[in-house]
Amino acid sequence: MTDESYIFLAGASRGVGREIAKCLVQQNQKVKALLRSEDSRPELEAMGINVVMGDALDAVAVEQAIMGDKPIHAIISTIGGLPKDGERADYLGNKNLIDAAVKTNIQKFILISSIGSAESAIAIPPQALETLKSVLIEKEQAEKYLIASGLTYTVIRPGGLKSEPATGNGVLTEDYKVAGTIHRADVAQLVCNCLFSDAAHNKILSAVDRMQMYGQSEFEEFKLI
Repeated sequence: MTDESYIFLAGASRGVGREIAKCLVQQNQKVKALLRSEDSRPELEAMGINVVMGDALDAVAVEQAIMGDKPIHAIISTIGGLPKDGERADYLGNKNLIDAAVKTNIQKFILISSIGSAESAIAIPPQALETLKSVLIEKEQAEKYLIASGLTYTVIRPGGLKSEPATGNGVLTEDYKVAGTIHRADVAQLVCNCLFSDAAHNKILSAVDRMQMYGQSEFEEFKLI
């Protein structure tokens, strides 16, 4: 990574994405954020973040945003959530980002997914699984698309998210049977740690707070060496 390279962040307007933006800025990383709405633009620009407007569901807009005039080292995507006009961004939005990353030779892609996706469905109660089914199906599709893309990837699946300040107890594990909750700020710290760790390359990792586990408390922590 050169001093001029940027981290491209999709989903910076709220939640985990906003926490990642704060974390990257604290680490003196140059950040370029894709926003669909102008609402959070002033706040992000005040943090020194380069903001580009565009909808992740618009493939052309995504490609233009990534190509731009600033070299991109890695893409971090936290997009998903409420449908727009009946169309969710969890799969299609991420697909557009992945396609643009392949086309522009981006070195790394970090996708924030969710415990409950793919084989980690075993980790959450059947009732929760049923409630989240449509979201988790799309998240799994996005994960599979990224893995098949040929990009160097890290998939991070947080457990149930809380908005309180970081506890410092966030951990990563390759054990897909693990479940629990985690604060958004702790997820952000783990994501920032993965960004420059070769150990995280091509890994699927669950993220939980070691003090907020459900059921299974014995697991092997993934070390970012």
